[in-house]
Amino acid sequence: MIFTKNRAKEVPQSELFPPINPYSSDFLSTVDNHKIYFEQCGNPKGVPVIVLHGGPGAGCNPNMRRYFDPKHYRIILFDQRGCGRSKPHASVTNNTTWYLVEDIENIRRHLSLEKILIFGGSWGSTLGLIYAQKFPSNVLGLILRGLFTMTQKELDWFYSEGGASLFWPDQWSDFSSIIPENERDNLIKAYNKRLFHESEEIREKFALSWTIWENSLATLQSPHTPSNPPVNYALAFSRIENHFFINKGFLEKDNQIFSDLHKIKDIPGIIVQGRYDMVCPPVTAFNINKVWDKSKLIFANLSGHAMSEPNITKALLSATEDFKNYI
Repeated sequence: MIFTKNRAKEVPQSELFPPINPYSSDFLSTVDNHKIYFEQCGNPKGVPVIVLHGGPGAGCNPNMRRYFDPKHYRIILFDQRGCGRSKPHASVTNNTTWYLVEDIENIRRHLSLEKILIFGGSWGSTLGLIYAQKFPSNVLGLILRGLFTMTQKELDWFYSEGGASLFWPDQWSDFSSIIPENERDNLIKAYNKRLFHESEEIREKFALSWTIWENSLATLQSPHTPSNPPVNYALAFSRIENHFFINKGFLEKDNQIFSDLHKIKDIPGIIVQGRYDMVCPPVTAFNINKVWDKSKLIFANLSGHAMSEPNITKALLSATEDFKNYI
C-alpha cells in the first residue's frame, strides 16, 4: 500500500472502538528517580503502537485506547515525566525533551519491540517527530494530529498579542490581565515566576489560569465559560508545559524539526489537522507535508485542536485503519 498525498480515505468507522482495560500496567523506574507509568491494551501479539499525549504535562486518558482496533494493535500508553500517574507529580527535574525521547526508547526496549507505530497529537506530534528523527530505524510510521514544532513563531501565536488573542479576546483578557502590565511582554516568563512560586495559593491560581486559557481554545465549540480543571491536573500541565516552553523545547535551534525532516524521508506518515485549530495553526502541518514526501495530510473541516472533535476522530480512526494495510 502507498499513501496518496493529500487524499483522505473514507471509512465507515466513525465511532471509537469500545472501551477496553489494560492487560498489563507497570512503572518503569529511571536512574534519576522518575517512575514512568505505562500500560498495554489490545492484542499482545499485534502491531505495537505507542501513544504520545499532549501538553507537555497532560497525561493519557482511557479514551486514547479506543482509536485502535484492539484485535490488530498492541496499544501502549504512558504518562510522560511528572504527569498523570507517573511520579513525582508535576516535577520538572530531569524533565526535558531528550529525557522523554529516551523514555520512549527505554519502553520499546523493555517490551522487546523491534519497530513501533507512533501516534501523537499536539506536543505528542512534536515528541513523535523528534523520536523518529533520532531513531528512524525503530519507527514503522507516524500518525500525527495538530502539529506543533516548538518554534518561537508558534509560541508567539498562542502567548503574545496578535495571534489567538484576536479570536478569543475575552479569554485572553482573563489570562493576561492577572499579570502586572509591565510583565505582559513575556507571559511565559511571567507565569513561570508564579507557577514555581513558594506560595501554594499562587501556584494553584496561575496553574488554573494557564490551563483554562489553553482548554478554552481546544475545540471549535468550546464553552463560553470553561469549567475549572482539577487542581492537581492543572499544576502538572501548567508547570511542565511552561518549563518546556520557556526553554524552547530544549532544542538546539528554532527550526530543528523542519531542518531534520530528511531523517524520516523513508517513514510513512498521516497528518490529521483541524482546519480551525487555534492552538496549533494549520500552516505548520501544511509546511511539513510539503517537505515530507511520504506524508499524507488530512484537513478535518469544522474542527479545532482536540482529538475528540468528530471530524478529527473520524480521520484518526481512518488513519489507524489505513496503517493496517501498510504494516
